[in-house]
Amino acid sequence: MALDEPRGNDESYDIKGYNFVVDKEFMAQAQSIKIDFTGMGFHLDSKIDLGQSACSSCGTTGDCC
Repeated sequence: MALDEPRGNDESYDIKGYNFVVDKEFMAQAQSIKIDFTGMGFHLDSKIDLGQSACSSCGTTGDCC
């Protein structure tokens, strides 16, 4: 997930006043994407196995794997 501007291969979705930009090919594979804010960050669910990662830095100067 990142802040980005729409490109030619992207689809834009306005959901409750928020604009989401998703690559069309990725969206076709994912079929649907659910984004939840957990209080500690965002959690994404889709039909694609995005893997599980743990971040020990919680968004500070450390790195996430």
